[in-house]
Amino acid sequence: MTWYSSDRRAGLPKDWPARRKRVLKRDGYLCQIRGPRCLGTATDVDHIKRGDNHDDGNLQSACSPCHNTKTSAESIAQRSKLRSRRFRPAERHPGSMA
Repeated sequence: MTWYSSDRRAGLPKDWPARRKRVLKRDGYLCQIRGPRCLGTATDVDHIKRGDNHDDGNLQSACSPCHNTKTSAESIAQRSKLRSRRFRPAERHPGSMA
């Protein structure tokens, strides 16, 4: 995912560059995800739990392959969740006989 096609940047706090630098330094510029394609050296900062909690405790350093894999998996899971809601059968009214 590129920043050019995302609206995510607009939701980041104004001090994001400082937070990003602080988290990378805290983690020693080492990827905290450590996935199968991990490069070891972190260049990105990722949210541990989805959402807009930008506290340092919810941020982790990540290399690009691990960050991209995690973001893709979260996106697929979210789309599946929304899709399942769309096709969910309507609940019966408690007073109906059918």
